[in-house]
Amino acid sequence: MSELQLLMYVAYVVFFIGTAYRARKMATMPVHLRWDLYPIPHEKNKHHYGGSYFEEIDWWTKPAEVSVTSELKEMSKEIIFIQSMYYNNRPLWIFSFPFHFGLYLSIVFVLMIFLSGFLGIFGFEVSGTTSNFIGRALHYLTMPFGIIGSVLGCFGAVGLLISRLTREELKRTSVRSDYFNLVLLIAVFASGLYVWATEDMTYTDLRAFFTNLVSFKGTEPVSTGFAIHMILAAAFLIYLPFTHMTHFVGKYFTYHKVRWEDEANVKGSKLEKRITEALGYRINWSAPHIKKGTWAEAATATEDGGQNE
Repeated sequence: MSELQLLMYVAYVVFFIGTAYRARKMATMPVHLRWDLYPIPHEKNKHHYGGSYFEEIDWWTKPAEVSVTSELKEMSKEIIFIQSMYYNNRPLWIFSFPFHFGLYLSIVFVLMIFLSGFLGIFGFEVSGTTSNFIGRALHYLTMPFGIIGSVLGCFGAVGLLISRLTREELKRTSVRSDYFNLVLLIAVFASGLYVWATEDMTYTDLRAFFTNLVSFKGTEPVSTGFAIHMILAAAFLIYLPFTHMTHFVGKYFTYHKVRWEDEANVKGSKLEKRITEALGYRINWSAPHIKKGTWAEAATATEDGGQNE
């Protein structure tokens, strides 16, 4: 087993364990401040006018009707097309959309490369000349996903980096890690495009590397460019779980546990217990509108600082 293979094993282990840890941490956070924002897409037959099952007489005695299809449709608009940025910050969306879409294509590309590796274990040839339809289709599908994904990702990352360096409102809110993240991603995309353009236009070498990786076999020596690209990719996977880029996991909780969370707070329910627990937390900061104490005290305080009866 080569050092490069060992690095990739470490990278994937750290990535999956780190991401799972971040997801668990988000899932076990205290209950959020319930905003009751509408419309909520999963409200069946009510979403189109901003309604809610709370409108129903004796709503607490009836099961809420949920539309998963409507919910997925709404999430797709935001995740795939970044809809909110399109309407609220079009100049930034011009770069953010191709950047994220390029990432999505690149993820599919990596999954197809992994699939090629697994098929290789069982003797399935993945190439443009094989008589096997699946192997041939996978060969030709891999290339556009890899090439277009890298081009869009690199273009978007460069545009976002320039925007952060030149737009005053972004410079004020950017920290060093924001710039580093984009530079690292540009390096990953650009190095991948370099290897593709100069030595592996059909991704044959990459497929062979991953076939050996998933079968735990030693790999043949690789070029310097290929090694640099894989090292950069591994570094990104190891680094990612410890950054705010894990917002791809947080999206689920942002939507389902904050913006769209409309579970009824019924007496004796688990939600009531969690809210009661949250009201007991102490506030360790103060402002003109909130004084130190517990959240229950802040929620019941009057303008003069007293408590509501």
